[in-house]
Amino acid sequence: MPLFRNYESSGAGIAKNAPQKKPFFRFWELVGRKFWKLMEVNMLMTVTFLPVVIAVMVFFGLGATNTELALGIIGVLAVLFVLIFGPSIAAVTKILRYYTLEKPCFLLDTYFKTFKSSFRQAFPLGLIDLLVAASVISGSYIYPLFIRTINESGQGSTMFYYVMFVLTLSIAIVVLMMSFYAYLMIVSTELSFRNILKNSLALSIVALKKNLITLVLAVLVMGIFVALTIYFPFVAIFVWFFVPTAYVAFMIVFNCYPVIQKYIINPYYAQRGELSPEMEFAQNAGENLFEDQGGKEKPVEPTKTEKQKNSKKRKVIS
Repeated sequence: MPLFRNYESSGAGIAKNAPQKKPFFRFWELVGRKFWKLMEVNMLMTVTFLPVVIAVMVFFGLGATNTELALGIIGVLAVLFVLIFGPSIAAVTKILRYYTLEKPCFLLDTYFKTFKSSFRQAFPLGLIDLLVAASVISGSYIYPLFIRTINESGQGSTMFYYVMFVLTLSIAIVVLMMSFYAYLMIVSTELSFRNILKNSLALSIVALKKNLITLVLAVLVMGIFVALTIYFPFVAIFVWFFVPTAYVAFMIVFNCYPVIQKYIINPYYAQRGELSPEMEFAQNAGENLFEDQGGKEKPVEPTKTEKQKNSKKRKVIS
């Protein structure tokens, strides 16, 4: 057996309909291929949260000296953030969906077109998400405070506040898992907003195991970056601008979009006796005028004359 492979003969090639890799390996292959693009997506997502960052800076920098001006600026920034949050998440979701399907995508063009076209449905969805997030944050502060006060006074029962705290967290988890699917359906289907919410709730239950795994991984990754920010603030704040959010979002889209394909998109076209456009794209991607024979043709061995010519060329080069 030779030490080096003989590159004078062509191999069998790669079959067009070769089986796909396992999702885990395919995910990391896509991350490797789209690494720089995902950094650009992360910067887009960071811009979305700039009003919040600026509001925090105004609060600590101007709040003590000019409270009224600070509250006015924070109010304007809060309204701006509420307006752009949902449509921006929908636009980024569409870009990541294209990456998952390995479709071509012009990042900024897709972002702004989707932001505009999805605004009517994505804005109320983003508003719901923000209201739930605000409820969880306030509940996480208020309910433990009530429980501690009752325990210290020794009067009354804390059971009600424990139940309300658990209920708040449970609703937040369900809404978060629904969001995994809701934004994807906004940019993938023409369903009404009511049906998007109904299907999102159904899919959050049908694919509960996958959703919980996705949620745990997302929280774990973001938790690691939060911890790094606490211990290495100057380095981590710079890293947040480029890395974590888009990669977590891509993981969510990669895991959840196949569920939508299976239970929403493919059945719809099957009932109509049609092939899903995404399946058609996968079958026709890269088609040429001639049939792709990758994996079928026999290896081509060089003729005796070609071998003699190649050996003479190597002697001349040496």
